[in-house]
Amino acid sequence: MTAVPEVTSATKSIEASAIKTVVLGFAADPMARWVWPDSTEYMRIMPQFVRAFGGRAFEHGTAYVTEGARAAALWLPPGIEPDEAAMAAIMVQTERPDIADDLGHVLQGMARYHPHEPHWYLPLIAADPNWTGHGLGGLLMKHALRRCDEEGVAAYLESSNPRNVSLYERHGFRVIGEIQHGSSPTMRPMMRMVS
Repeated sequence: MTAVPEVTSATKSIEASAIKTVVLGFAADPMARWVWPDSTEYMRIMPQFVRAFGGRAFEHGTAYVTEGARAAALWLPPGIEPDEAAMAAIMVQTERPDIADDLGHVLQGMARYHPHEPHWYLPLIAADPNWTGHGLGGLLMKHALRRCDEEGVAAYLESSNPRNVSLYERHGFRVIGEIQHGSSPTMRPMMRMVS
């Protein structure tokens, strides 16, 4: 019988590895690759985007990883939001005029669905593609959601990949809408209420 991989908070020493895991895990993500279809551009920009979107999890001890940073989940506690200024700067720096209007509508949709009540927010979760299918995402979800349940706080995420919706549903999340405009892929905001 194989031991269940341990989930730990990412220390400063493995922060870079955890970010690389997320970058690898999103390399085929429909939304990420719609925004940055060129692989060189994606590899240059995505690490910066990961830090801006979910990097505050490292500061709060809520960036969780499995052994060897084979999978990582960046959870933002209630009251902690992504670094909006850094995200805006990245978007301006990499703006593609052909999708600018559609992307603006997607971002507005994300803001519209984002809850106002206290909640845990999961901006990013991913496994190194070499380690997908090993249950690491489920382990990361269980680890963080245990804390949500103990605190009696809801959890929220947006699924940018339709293949991941079933994983989130198995952990109590429900699709609460769809975000899509023009040429954009569909993003599904999902909420998990506490029982």
